[in-house]
Amino acid sequence: MTVLRIATRKSALALWQTEFVAAQLRASHPELQIELLPMSTRGDEVLDRSLAAVGGKGLFLKELEEAMLRGDADLAVHSFKDVPMQLEGPFEIAAVLERADPLDAWVSNRYDHWQDLPAGAVVGTSSLRRRARLRSLRPDVEVRDLRGNVNTRLAKLDAGEYDAIILACAGLKRLGFASRIRQRLSADDWLPAVAQGAIAVEIRAGDVRLRSLLASLDHSQTRACVEAERSMNRALEGSCQVPVAGHCEHVDGELWLRGWVGNAKTGASIQAESRGPLASADALGAAVAQQLFALGAADLLAAS
Repeated sequence: MTVLRIATRKSALALWQTEFVAAQLRASHPELQIELLPMSTRGDEVLDRSLAAVGGKGLFLKELEEAMLRGDADLAVHSFKDVPMQLEGPFEIAAVLERADPLDAWVSNRYDHWQDLPAGAVVGTSSLRRRARLRSLRPDVEVRDLRGNVNTRLAKLDAGEYDAIILACAGLKRLGFASRIRQRLSADDWLPAVAQGAIAVEIRAGDVRLRSLLASLDHSQTRACVEAERSMNRALEGSCQVPVAGHCEHVDGELWLRGWVGNAKTGASIQAESRGPLASADALGAAVAQQLFALGAADLLAAS
């Protein structure tokens, strides 16, 4: 019997995602014995500062990748939105699972919508992208940092520290908190984070056996959409340190990518979109990035 060891963060959401991947693997390969290796990352441990202030998304990967390099783990499972645009080291994404709800969730015990907030209301988020969009739509509200796992963030809302918070729909639904979603924020006026709602499985580069085992989990349409979003972000040199959003859908046999760049200080923002064939995801992302640059993205990003 083959034993597969999966590195994962210890949070409830990370464990849910990893168990989901393990279940899919067991269904496709009943002969596998799968073991989870829960780990704490620097991104989990440093909660008194924003992600941008302590180094960005890679903070959620380093310890898991080191476990793979040591041979303690064979693969790692991530929320794809936490994966840097360029993997550092000898790694590859072997599978992208079918995407869950990619949108952001408005969560509040008092207000149905961001439009309903009174001036001076306090909204919690750790995302510069969300902060920039709120600044654009509601410059009269106060945005405060909010770190921690989903349960911690909901508890802070319930304790009255915030009038509303913004989380990912996918995470809330996966953890059984769908009822806390007051409103799904439509992509028409609120684009989500690049790759939000998608789960990525990372392996050591060139591991043909693992790549073959994971092939049945890979969802081609999701991978194409996420590749388009990440290609745009790479061209913009975006990260959690700059407010970039992107959402790609498979519509009528082609990809439809919308991209957005904002400024968390001024609320200024720009948006662009384009369509292209499924096989040209990378080129589509680059094309939308070029449109954004033509509209002034470089100045916005430099000022963020």
